Amino acid sequence: MASCSMASAATGFVLTPNITSNTNSSSRSNMLFFPSKNNNNSRLVVVRAAEEGAPPAATTAPPEAEAKAPKPPPIGPKRGAKVKILRRESYWYKGIGSVVAVDQDPKTRYPVVVRFNKVNYANVSTNNYALDEIEEVK
Repeated sequence: MASCSMASAATGFVLTPNITSNTNSSSRSNMLFFPSKNNNNSRLVVVRAAEEGAPPAATTAPPEAEAKAPKPPPIGPKRGAKVKILRRESYWYKGIGSVVAVDQDPKTRYPVVVRFNKVNYANVSTNNYALDEIEEVK
């Protein structure tokens, strides 16, 4: 089976704008290099020839803005906590399992991953649950 790769076809391209301007005599060109597959130390390099007199743009934000935002409190049970399953259609209903991980994204529907000692009919020992489908056991 043959495969084709654009990176193997060429190692670099010179990009020029389609519209030429008569008012500015300086030329502007962009060059893009692709890393070769055989060289693991190479990196993707993008070189852009800037126009004269253009000031460099500031890319770093002040560190004070990042430090002021407090971390929200963690949601759900901690990792390793024992939980009882309240989902009626679950194989492990009223069973106890241990929490493997909790996704901290509030948009996740089933953020809690629970591992059990016994496997279900599909030979699976873990499942995801919503926060209201589990109850922490002491």
